[in-house]
Amino acid sequence: MPHAFRFIHAADLHLDTPFQGVARPAPGVARALREASLEAWERLVDLALERRVLFVLLAGDIHDGAERGLRAQIRFLAGVRRLDEAGIRTFVVHGNHDPLDGWSAVTGWPAGVTVFGAQRVESVPVELHGAQVAVVHGISYARREVRENLALRFSRAGGPGLHIGLLHANVGSSAEHAAYAPCTLGDLAASGMDYWALGHIHRRQVLRDGAPWVVYPGDTQGRSPKPSETGAKGCYLVSVAGGVVEGLEFCPLDAVRFVEHRCDVAGAADVGSLHARLAEALDMLRGEHQGLALLVRLVLEGRGPVAADLARDGVGDDLRATLRETFGVLEPFLWVESIVNATRSALDRVAIRARGADDFAAGLLAYADTLSADPEAAQRFVADSGRLLSVGQVERAVRDLEDDDPGEVLAAATDLALDAVERGAS
Repeated sequence: MPHAFRFIHAADLHLDTPFQGVARPAPGVARALREASLEAWERLVDLALERRVLFVLLAGDIHDGAERGLRAQIRFLAGVRRLDEAGIRTFVVHGNHDPLDGWSAVTGWPAGVTVFGAQRVESVPVELHGAQVAVVHGISYARREVRENLALRFSRAGGPGLHIGLLHANVGSSAEHAAYAPCTLGDLAASGMDYWALGHIHRRQVLRDGAPWVVYPGDTQGRSPKPSETGAKGCYLVSVAGGVVEGLEFCPLDAVRFVEHRCDVAGAADVGSLHARLAEALDMLRGEHQGLALLVRLVLEGRGPVAADLARDGVGDDLRATLRETFGVLEPFLWVESIVNATRSALDRVAIRARGADDFAAGLLAYADTLSADPEAAQRFVADSGRLLSVGQVERAVRDLEDDDPGEVLAAATDLALDAVERGAS
């Protein structure tokens, strides 16, 4: 087919990034984390060479901070040189993490590298066998905080071929990331572009699959256990024929993968049987993600007799430590990053409520019901409790609850209190 070609769309490399939310990993795990973002970049270069793409698009946040690490800059330069030597062009815009006003050790790029400036949208034609097949339009951030709708500056100009907008931006004001260069799908559609190669949002998503395509590839390497950073990370390989995008292929690049696994504790009679169940689940995860190092957050949920054991001080930490001893030494490793205890007591709440107002446990449940019905009161209760209580297991239960949702904290506190009361009465 005439003028058929492929290109890679990637973003948010965050080279040499400091990983967040991974406390005191084993030395081997720490080394793997430090290398992961750089290894993902090298895998991207390998993919471009293997699939013989015409060009590579990098939609911002190549580096993790304005003061870009020298190690990351050298590794990035080595990668684009490999691409240039193979005749593959690279187009780069800078985003909020690596704006143009940051420090750079590189003053000269290979001929095949285009780094877009911040003064205006620049348009660069791309040829194949002497015919123009694409035009890449792009603009970088001059500084970290860009609140202007940069998408409004884009317009179709520069002749035939696939017109691509390369931009680091927040479409639709996603709450996951700061509203830098905010715009709407309507703004992008009105530009005359055929494909929008976006960066900034780390969750992979195709917002529009044609006229124009609007695509976030996500980051190339997960950086934390947050939901937007878990699962496979990589880039899109985009196929074009006759000036039209024919399809997208997601290509994983991550060297270390963050995974969240939820386990229902119902049926686990004790911590020993729960440990066996978790070990089986981790073996399964290694099989599903074969060949990849994994950082796993285990979320324990459901109701059962083991919930009372998990509430005991130190049990969760010991359970995590034993799983790390088994799986953290494997090659590739699986590191249990954390165990979140979201279980609920197996207590019969209907029976407790039926005891009447004179029963302490029944009164406790009635008070919890009142707080649950009033979100503001629940919020005040959680805030006051956090300042007053220092019981280890309570602190740990509250800390482990993702986003510290007042309803979840209240439910966990109620279960802990009921368990304590019922054990004391027995």
